[in-house]
Amino acid sequence: MKQVLFLSALLTATATYGGEQTPDTLGISKNVSLDEVVVTAIQAVERTPVAYTDISREELTQANNGQGIPSLIASSPSVIMTSDAGTGIGYSGFRIRGTDANRINITVNGVPLNDAESHGVFWVNMPDFASSVEQIQIQRGVGTSTNGSAAFGATVALQTQKPQLEPNMEYTLSAGSFGTVRHTVKGGSGLLNEHWVAEGRYSNIRSDGFIDRAWARMSSHHLSLAWYGENTLLKFQTFGSAEETYQAWNGVSSEHIENNNRTYNSCGEYTENALVKFYPNQTDNYQQQHYHLTGSHRINNHLNANLTLHYTRGIGYYEDYKANAKYSAYKLPPYRNPEGEEVSRSDLVRRKWLDNDFYGGIYSINYQNRNLRLTLGGGLNRYIGNHFGRVLWVKAANALPSTDYAYYFNTGKKSDRNVYLKLNHRLSHTLNGYVDVQYRGIHYSIQGSDDKAGDHLEVDKHWNFFNPKAGINYRRGAHNAFASFAVANREPNRDNFTEAAPSERPVHETLYDCEAGYSYRKETFQAGLNLYYMDYTNQLILTGKISEIGEALTANIPNSFRLGVELTAAFRLGKLLKWNGNLTLSRNRIQNFTEYVDNWDTGKQEAFTLGTTRIAYSPELIANSIWDLTLGNFSASLLTQTVGRQYLDNTSEINRSVAPYSVSNLRLGYLFHPTFIRTLGVDLTINNLLNASYATGGWVYSRIEGGERHKDDGYFTQAGIHAMLRLTMRF
Repeated sequence: MKQVLFLSALLTATATYGGEQTPDTLGISKNVSLDEVVVTAIQAVERTPVAYTDISREELTQANNGQGIPSLIASSPSVIMTSDAGTGIGYSGFRIRGTDANRINITVNGVPLNDAESHGVFWVNMPDFASSVEQIQIQRGVGTSTNGSAAFGATVALQTQKPQLEPNMEYTLSAGSFGTVRHTVKGGSGLLNEHWVAEGRYSNIRSDGFIDRAWARMSSHHLSLAWYGENTLLKFQTFGSAEETYQAWNGVSSEHIENNNRTYNSCGEYTENALVKFYPNQTDNYQQQHYHLTGSHRINNHLNANLTLHYTRGIGYYEDYKANAKYSAYKLPPYRNPEGEEVSRSDLVRRKWLDNDFYGGIYSINYQNRNLRLTLGGGLNRYIGNHFGRVLWVKAANALPSTDYAYYFNTGKKSDRNVYLKLNHRLSHTLNGYVDVQYRGIHYSIQGSDDKAGDHLEVDKHWNFFNPKAGINYRRGAHNAFASFAVANREPNRDNFTEAAPSERPVHETLYDCEAGYSYRKETFQAGLNLYYMDYTNQLILTGKISEIGEALTANIPNSFRLGVELTAAFRLGKLLKWNGNLTLSRNRIQNFTEYVDNWDTGKQEAFTLGTTRIAYSPELIANSIWDLTLGNFSASLLTQTVGRQYLDNTSEINRSVAPYSVSNLRLGYLFHPTFIRTLGVDLTINNLLNASYATGGWVYSRIEGGERHKDDGYFTQAGIHAMLRLTMRF
């Protein structure tokens, strides 16, 4: 019984830090959960001088109708999201302070989630993962040292749910517009034999999407088995998914939008006998499985340690119908038709495969006393990824050398090691000093043939980065203020090598991040202000220039910056009504920018010096307003987001931009307490309540033809008013 009571405290305690328990204590309490020890090494806590937001399990549960993580964090400061299918289900992504996904460090329980080569996270491979998440922390700016890819503008740390001591079962059914249906079953054993807890979840999501044919068929699972001793945790987790989605990557052209066809999907389009058709298997298919084995041990009241071993297996492909494709692009042998004429083009179907393994370990040792918190941590990770393409079918008969013909094959390998030391020292009753230093070493190689770079793709690069951070925090009563300075370095990703000739390959980027913030917190009112200046050296951007091998060249530019202010506020009106909101105003600029434009009349490129321009996909205004009403078992929420203009390239041309938009979502819920189950929850969510016509992102290609500027483009248009009804039964 003693162990049960201790474990109950262990599992339910909240990690408090910075003098919250007693006026003269800096450390974490003895009863801080060992589950939290795994992630507190990389997360910011009170008196850490960085700008961060915590999103709780309750907040995620309330909003979760089967959309991906990008939709569920979209109301956080400086965050915007986009969705290919227009509903937040399937392919979706987010930006923070205008920073794109492959510059945001993302971890699950401290384990890197970003793809080692592309640096991105594909949330389509994490369907309904929010149903297994305890907390999400978003650090804006460089943030604190973490594991994995560079935190080059933000860090997102996800922590999976802590076990429940009582046996439990839950079933959720969501259904609504565009044929969307989600089933989620989860449950746990509760505490067994005073030591063991087993839990699991299975989810299945189906949606037809708002965009034509942008359907998604996804399933996922999460299983965990944990053993708790008085001072030790051993936990095994595995989670994974399988997804098949019809491609909607092209967006909707401005021409179709002007003709009031906001759902047109050009993916898979081809013409046969003067008829426009769409290839039915223009799909993306991927399976991913993660394994985490964690050990945490409390050595004494001041010292604890944690080690996590991990392995991720991923395999999948996307399939394309390529109309009138060049034989030479697919390394097909010459072919002559029955009339003896040489054929150089044909319709064909290809698959581009990725088969990868990612494994390694992360660790942390944490020491704290009343005036000092010290963390030593790091990790060693290894990635091996095979990239290859197969031609499945060619319209011209007898054109394929074999039934499994591969036209390229290369292997990318990456070793990533890092070690960091964090020190937070109490200098006085109100003042804390913070120092955080990290070393990161990377070796990246590619060997083989490539569909873009040709038969002799060779990359062998080493980087050694030193990323220092320092700050100071002042806290007295309801007032808190901080200032910090941090340096981050980021290596180029795979595309920066495969889409450039060897002489054109870029160097690494560097970010210098200055932050200062103030917050005031009372029970009924809170307000905060954060100022940031992010100065980039050699930031990698698209300039329009074409590389020697004919691909869009991502080039280093010497000087660019982001300057902004983030405002947050919250207040409570009595016991029933509360409001919270945030506002980001920013200025995002490239200095001395030169645009390169294809001239189809001359076959060359033209250069235009534009001076100081806006950074693409970086709106200068992001605002969120959230009203919450609770009346007994009834609850209601109204969320409104407003986003300023986003430019699709770095030229600041308004005809190559996404118009500002404002969209509101309404949620109504009621919680029943019938006798036959624990609770029965019914929720109705109406998205885009005012039926706004808007897009959240896009792309543009500019050219000169006939002496005039023209463009091709695609916009990710979002669904009009649509609804989801959710039923949740807890046993």
